[in-house]
Amino acid sequence: MKKMMVFVGLLFLATAAFAQESRQDISLSGIAVADPQVYGNTVTQTSTISGGFLASYRYMVTPRSALEVNYGWAHNSQKFSTGVLGYYSPVYVHTRQQEMTGAYVYTRNYRNFNPFVEIGIGALIYTPLSDYGTQQLDLKQNTNVGGLAGAGLAYEISPSFDIRLEYRGFLAKAPTFNSPTFKTNRYEWSSIPAIGIAYHF
Repeated sequence: MKKMMVFVGLLFLATAAFAQESRQDISLSGIAVADPQVYGNTVTQTSTISGGFLASYRYMVTPRSALEVNYGWAHNSQKFSTGVLGYYSPVYVHTRQQEMTGAYVYTRNYRNFNPFVEIGIGALIYTPLSDYGTQQLDLKQNTNVGGLAGAGLAYEISPSFDIRLEYRGFLAKAPTFNSPTFKTNRYEWSSIPAIGIAYHF
């Protein structure tokens, strides 16, 4: 009986020590996606502000450095107007926007507050949806490679969970859906603020 109690005690201590040294986390956040107005080649492009989600996996390489992979999903409507100052009637494209990125994350610890910054690369995938929100049907999916940068704050609510608030931005070429009529030849900075919860294990 004593041996069993000693074994259970050692197992509990080992589990607690492992939990304290957790180096991985997964998080799920709600996001907003706001793209700027882009103008080029007499084409004006704007999009609606939309909501979506972001799923992330982070692995701590050192106590302050981590590697992260992200998948994001959102819907919006892209509006294209041609002619000077968008003189001609706009064309709307209902769009599914997905993010696939990898990043380096640097973080600091101040008790329960953990500010961090990140930088990385990846792709935004723009898929035109064939529904009532799309006014031109001969369009194709775009995959635009670009750069990710962001900064945020994690607040630890328990050893296993924290709340994350972050501003993220992605720089890539504006989508054209492979249509010469929509080609601006411009880059855009997509703002993607996020708030969510992370689980450490």
